[in-house]
Amino acid sequence: MLKIELLESFIAVAESGNLSKAADKICRTQSALSLQIKKLEESVGQELLIRDNKGVTLTESGETLLNYAYKMLQLNSQALDDLKECQNREIIRLGVPTDYIKRYLGSCLLEFIREFTCIELVIDTDVSGNLYKRLQQGEFDLIVATHWQPPANGELLFERNFHWVAAKEGNAHKRETIPMALYPENCPIRAQVFANHQLTMRPINVLLSTPSPQALCMAVENDLTIAPIAEFRVNDRMQILDPVEHQLPVLPVFNESLYLNPDTQTDATQQLITLIKANVNNLAESYPG
Repeated sequence: MLKIELLESFIAVAESGNLSKAADKICRTQSALSLQIKKLEESVGQELLIRDNKGVTLTESGETLLNYAYKMLQLNSQALDDLKECQNREIIRLGVPTDYIKRYLGSCLLEFIREFTCIELVIDTDVSGNLYKRLQQGEFDLIVATHWQPPANGELLFERNFHWVAAKEGNAHKRETIPMALYPENCPIRAQVFANHQLTMRPINVLLSTPSPQALCMAVENDLTIAPIAEFRVNDRMQILDPVEHQLPVLPVFNESLYLNPDTQTDATQQLITLIKANVNNLAESYPG
Protein backbone atom coordinates (compact mmCIF):
# COMPACT_ATOMS: atom_id res chain seq x y z
CA MET A 1 0.00 0.00 0.00
CA LEU A 2 1.31 3.44 -0.94
CA LYS A 3 0.90 5.88 1.91
CA ILE A 4 -0.06 9.46 1.04
CA GLU A 5 2.52 10.86 3.47
CA LEU A 6 5.35 9.00 1.71
CA LEU A 7 4.12 10.11 -1.71
CA GLU A 8 4.03 13.75 -0.56
CA SER A 9 7.65 13.47 0.55
CA PHE A 10 8.63 11.79 -2.71
CA ILE A 11 7.01 14.58 -4.74
CA ALA A 12 8.86 17.19 -2.67
CA VAL A 13 12.19 15.48 -3.41
CA ALA A 14 11.40 15.10 -7.12
CA GLU A 15 10.43 18.76 -7.46
CA SER A 16 13.35 20.09 -5.40
CA GLY A 17 16.04 17.77 -6.81
CA ASN A 18 17.72 17.95 -3.43
CA LEU A 19 17.00 16.17 -0.14
CA SER A 20 17.97 19.15 2.00
CA LYS A 21 15.70 21.57 0.12
CA ALA A 22 12.86 19.05 0.10
CA ALA A 23 13.20 18.51 3.86
CA ASP A 24 12.91 22.26 4.46
CA LYS A 25 9.87 22.44 2.14
CA ILE A 26 7.88 19.84 4.09
CA CYS A 27 9.27 20.84 7.51
CA ARG A 28 11.12 17.58 8.26
CA THR A 29 14.71 16.73 9.00
CA GLN A 30 16.80 15.37 6.14
CA SER A 31 17.32 12.08 7.97
CA ALA A 32 13.56 11.66 8.48
CA LEU A 33 12.96 12.39 4.81
CA SER A 34 15.63 9.88 3.74
CA LEU A 35 13.94 7.26 5.90
CA GLN A 36 10.57 7.94 4.23
CA ILE A 37 12.08 7.57 0.74
CA LYS A 38 13.67 4.29 1.85
CA LYS A 39 10.29 3.00 3.09
CA LEU A 40 8.68 4.01 -0.21
CA GLU A 41 11.35 2.18 -2.22
CA GLU A 42 10.82 -0.90 -0.07
CA SER A 43 7.05 -0.69 -0.69
CA VAL A 44 7.40 -0.61 -4.48
CA GLY A 45 10.45 -2.85 -4.61
CA GLN A 46 12.26 -0.42 -6.90
CA GLU A 47 15.00 2.16 -6.61
CA LEU A 48 13.39 5.54 -7.15
CA LEU A 49 16.24 8.04 -6.80
CA ILE A 50 19.82 8.33 -8.03
CA ARG A 51 21.89 10.25 -5.50
CA ASP A 52 25.14 12.11 -6.37
CA ASN A 53 27.02 15.22 -5.27
CA LYS A 54 24.73 17.44 -7.32
CA GLY A 55 21.56 16.18 -5.68
CA VAL A 56 19.04 13.54 -6.73
CA THR A 57 17.41 12.52 -10.01
CA LEU A 58 14.60 10.07 -10.67
CA THR A 59 15.13 6.60 -12.00
CA GLU A 60 12.80 5.30 -14.69
CA SER A 61 10.70 3.70 -11.93
CA GLY A 62 10.76 7.00 -10.07
CA GLU A 63 9.38 8.83 -13.13
CA THR A 64 6.59 6.28 -13.42
CA LEU A 65 5.71 6.56 -9.73
CA LEU A 66 5.75 10.37 -9.86
CA ASN A 67 2.92 10.41 -12.39
CA TYR A 68 0.85 8.13 -10.18
CA ALA A 69 1.77 10.09 -7.06
CA TYR A 70 0.35 13.32 -8.51
CA LYS A 71 -2.88 11.56 -9.47
CA MET A 72 -3.23 9.84 -6.09
CA LEU A 73 -2.73 13.09 -4.18
CA GLN A 74 -5.26 14.82 -6.40
CA LEU A 75 -7.83 12.06 -5.80
CA ASN A 76 -7.11 12.14 -2.08
CA SER A 77 -7.67 15.89 -1.97
CA GLN A 78 -10.85 15.63 -4.03
CA ALA A 79 -12.25 12.88 -1.80
CA LEU A 80 -11.61 14.94 1.33
CA ASP A 81 -13.25 17.99 -0.23
CA ASP A 82 -16.31 16.02 -1.30
CA LEU A 83 -16.68 14.38 2.10
CA LYS A 84 -16.28 17.71 3.85
CA GLU A 85 -18.97 19.27 1.69
CA CYS A 86 -21.37 16.37 2.26
CA GLN A 87 -20.78 15.82 5.97
CA ASN A 88 -24.11 17.54 6.75
CA ARG A 89 -25.99 15.85 3.92
CA GLU A 90 -29.51 17.20 3.60
CA ILE A 91 -32.62 15.23 2.66
CA ILE A 92 -35.58 16.78 0.85
CA ARG A 93 -38.86 14.83 0.85
CA LEU A 94 -41.00 15.63 -2.18
CA GLY A 95 -44.45 14.33 -3.07
CA VAL A 96 -45.68 14.34 -6.68
CA PRO A 97 -48.93 12.98 -8.14
CA THR A 98 -48.34 9.51 -9.56
CA ASP A 99 -49.64 10.48 -12.99
CA TYR A 100 -47.19 13.39 -13.35
CA ILE A 101 -43.92 11.98 -12.01
CA LYS A 102 -42.44 11.37 -15.49
CA ARG A 103 -43.18 14.96 -16.47
CA TYR A 104 -41.58 16.43 -13.34
CA LEU A 105 -38.53 14.20 -13.61
CA GLY A 106 -37.98 15.19 -17.22
CA SER A 107 -38.59 18.89 -16.69
CA CYS A 108 -36.69 19.71 -13.51
CA LEU A 109 -36.11 17.00 -10.90
CA LEU A 110 -33.31 15.21 -12.76
CA GLU A 111 -31.64 18.59 -13.24
CA PHE A 112 -31.81 19.17 -9.46
CA ILE A 113 -30.33 15.74 -8.71
CA ARG A 114 -27.53 16.32 -11.21
CA GLU A 115 -26.61 19.75 -9.79
CA PHE A 116 -27.02 19.25 -6.04
CA THR A 117 -25.00 16.10 -5.40
CA CYS A 118 -24.84 16.63 -1.63
CA ILE A 119 -28.63 16.66 -1.27
CA GLU A 120 -30.66 13.46 -1.24
CA LEU A 121 -33.99 13.98 -2.98
CA VAL A 122 -36.57 11.46 -1.75
CA ILE A 123 -39.55 11.37 -4.13
CA ASP A 124 -42.81 9.63 -3.30
CA THR A 125 -45.88 9.45 -5.51
CA ASP A 126 -49.55 9.24 -4.56
CA VAL A 127 -52.89 10.74 -5.49
CA SER A 128 -53.19 14.42 -4.60
CA GLY A 129 -55.62 13.96 -1.70
CA ASN A 130 -53.26 11.53 0.02
CA LEU A 131 -50.24 13.73 -0.67
CA TYR A 132 -51.94 16.68 1.01
CA LYS A 133 -52.89 14.63 4.08
CA ARG A 134 -49.37 13.23 4.36
CA LEU A 135 -47.91 16.74 4.11
CA GLN A 136 -50.07 17.77 7.08
CA GLN A 137 -48.75 14.74 8.97
CA GLY A 138 -45.15 15.88 8.40
CA GLU A 139 -44.16 13.20 5.87
CA PHE A 140 -43.08 15.74 3.21
CA ASP A 141 -41.18 19.00 2.98
CA LEU A 142 -43.17 20.00 -0.09
CA ILE A 143 -45.64 18.49 -2.50
CA VAL A 144 -47.16 19.18 -5.88
CA ALA A 145 -50.88 18.48 -5.78
CA THR A 146 -53.94 18.96 -8.01
CA HIS A 147 -57.17 20.48 -6.68
CA TRP A 148 -60.25 21.99 -8.29
CA GLN A 149 -60.23 25.12 -6.12
CA PRO A 150 -57.53 27.83 -6.00
CA PRO A 151 -55.05 26.89 -3.26
CA ALA A 152 -55.74 28.51 0.11
CA ASN A 153 -52.32 27.69 1.54
CA GLY A 154 -50.39 26.77 -1.59
CA GLU A 155 -48.89 28.51 -4.57
CA LEU A 156 -50.53 28.05 -7.95
CA LEU A 157 -48.22 26.72 -10.65
CA PHE A 158 -50.71 26.46 -13.53
CA GLU A 159 -54.18 25.24 -14.44
CA ARG A 160 -54.76 21.75 -15.76
CA ASN A 161 -57.69 20.90 -18.08
CA PHE A 162 -59.28 17.45 -18.17
CA HIS A 163 -61.73 16.08 -20.74
CA TRP A 164 -64.06 13.14 -20.89
CA VAL A 165 -62.49 10.91 -23.51
CA ALA A 166 -63.67 7.83 -25.39
CA ALA A 167 -62.16 5.64 -28.06
CA LYS A 168 -62.33 7.17 -31.53
CA GLU A 169 -65.27 5.54 -33.34
CA GLY A 170 -65.86 3.44 -30.20
CA ASN A 171 -69.09 2.38 -28.49
CA ALA A 172 -68.32 2.47 -24.76
CA HIS A 173 -69.70 6.01 -24.39
CA LYS A 174 -72.99 5.00 -26.08
CA ARG A 175 -73.99 2.42 -23.47
CA GLU A 176 -76.94 3.09 -21.19
CA THR A 177 -74.78 2.57 -18.12
CA ILE A 178 -71.52 4.23 -18.94
CA PRO A 179 -68.33 2.27 -18.13
CA MET A 180 -65.63 4.43 -16.54
CA ALA A 181 -61.97 4.27 -15.63
CA LEU A 182 -61.07 6.66 -12.81
CA TYR A 183 -58.19 7.60 -10.59
CA PRO A 184 -58.44 5.99 -7.11
CA GLU A 185 -59.99 7.28 -3.89
CA ASN A 186 -58.75 10.64 -2.56
CA CYS A 187 -58.04 11.87 -6.08
CA PRO A 188 -59.75 15.26 -6.56
CA ILE A 189 -60.61 14.36 -10.15
CA ARG A 190 -62.53 11.27 -9.06
CA ALA A 191 -64.14 13.24 -6.21
CA GLN A 192 -65.46 15.82 -8.67
CA VAL A 193 -66.92 13.16 -10.93
CA PHE A 194 -69.14 11.87 -8.13
CA ALA A 195 -69.78 15.31 -6.61
CA ASN A 196 -71.13 16.62 -9.93
CA HIS A 197 -73.00 13.48 -10.96
CA GLN A 198 -76.75 14.05 -10.87
CA LEU A 199 -79.66 11.61 -10.86
CA THR A 200 -80.76 12.89 -14.26
CA MET A 201 -77.42 11.81 -15.75
CA ARG A 202 -76.63 8.36 -17.06
CA PRO A 203 -75.63 5.79 -14.42
CA ILE A 204 -71.92 5.11 -13.92
CA ASN A 205 -70.16 1.76 -13.69
CA VAL A 206 -66.53 2.08 -12.57
CA LEU A 207 -64.63 -0.79 -14.19
CA LEU A 208 -61.08 0.40 -13.45
CA SER A 209 -59.50 2.39 -10.61
CA THR A 210 -55.80 3.14 -11.01
CA PRO A 211 -53.24 5.91 -10.37
CA SER A 212 -51.68 5.11 -13.75
CA PRO A 213 -52.62 7.50 -16.58
CA GLN A 214 -51.21 4.99 -19.05
CA ALA A 215 -53.72 2.38 -17.80
CA LEU A 216 -56.59 4.85 -18.11
CA CYS A 217 -55.55 5.71 -21.66
CA MET A 218 -55.25 2.05 -22.65
CA ALA A 219 -58.73 1.28 -21.27
CA VAL A 220 -60.12 4.15 -23.35
CA GLU A 221 -58.19 3.28 -26.54
CA ASN A 222 -59.44 -0.32 -26.33
CA ASP A 223 -63.04 0.92 -26.05
CA LEU A 224 -63.50 -0.62 -22.60
CA THR A 225 -64.30 2.60 -20.76
CA ILE A 226 -64.38 6.35 -20.95
CA ALA A 227 -62.18 8.37 -18.58
CA PRO A 228 -61.28 11.90 -17.48
CA ILE A 229 -57.94 12.45 -19.22
CA ALA A 230 -55.56 15.39 -18.92
CA GLU A 231 -55.65 17.47 -22.08
CA PHE A 232 -52.00 16.85 -22.92
CA ARG A 233 -52.57 13.08 -22.96
CA VAL A 234 -55.42 13.08 -25.48
CA ASN A 235 -54.22 11.47 -28.73
CA ASP A 236 -55.57 10.69 -32.19
CA ARG A 237 -56.97 7.33 -31.00
CA MET A 238 -59.39 9.17 -28.72
CA GLN A 239 -62.34 11.51 -29.06
CA ILE A 240 -63.33 14.22 -26.60
CA LEU A 241 -66.91 13.95 -25.32
CA ASP A 242 -69.15 16.93 -24.63
CA PRO A 243 -70.41 16.36 -21.05
CA VAL A 244 -73.79 18.02 -21.68
CA GLU A 245 -74.48 16.03 -24.85
CA HIS A 246 -73.49 12.72 -23.23
CA GLN A 247 -75.04 13.44 -19.80
CA LEU A 248 -71.74 13.32 -17.95
CA PRO A 249 -70.57 15.28 -14.89
CA VAL A 250 -68.88 18.53 -15.86
CA LEU A 251 -65.15 18.53 -15.03
CA PRO A 252 -63.87 21.78 -13.49
CA VAL A 253 -60.50 23.30 -14.27
CA PHE A 254 -57.95 21.85 -11.86
CA ASN A 255 -55.15 23.80 -10.21
CA GLU A 256 -51.70 22.27 -9.93
CA SER A 257 -50.01 23.91 -6.95
CA LEU A 258 -47.07 23.76 -4.56
CA TYR A 259 -47.75 23.13 -0.90
CA LEU A 260 -45.01 23.47 1.73
CA ASN A 261 -44.32 22.18 5.20
CA PRO A 262 -43.49 25.52 6.92
CA ASP A 263 -41.47 23.80 9.65
CA THR A 264 -38.92 22.18 7.33
CA GLN A 265 -38.04 24.84 4.77
CA THR A 266 -34.32 25.39 4.07
CA ASP A 267 -32.19 27.06 1.43
CA ALA A 268 -32.12 23.72 -0.41
CA THR A 269 -35.91 23.38 -0.56
CA GLN A 270 -36.12 26.96 -1.80
CA GLN A 271 -33.67 26.09 -4.58
CA LEU A 272 -35.88 23.15 -5.58
CA ILE A 273 -38.98 25.36 -5.53
CA THR A 274 -37.21 27.94 -7.69
CA LEU A 275 -36.25 25.24 -10.21
CA ILE A 276 -39.83 23.89 -10.37
CA LYS A 277 -41.19 27.41 -10.94
CA ALA A 278 -38.61 28.04 -13.65
CA ASN A 279 -39.94 24.99 -15.50
CA VAL A 280 -43.64 25.83 -15.21
CA ASN A 281 -44.00 26.34 -18.96
CA ASN A 282 -42.41 22.95 -19.69
CA LEU A 283 -44.66 21.32 -17.11
CA ALA A 284 -47.83 22.91 -18.42
CA GLU A 285 -47.27 22.52 -22.15
CA SER A 286 -48.67 19.52 -23.95
CA TYR A 287 -46.46 16.60 -24.85
CA PRO A 288 -46.94 12.82 -24.55
CA GLY A 289 -45.96 11.68 -21.08
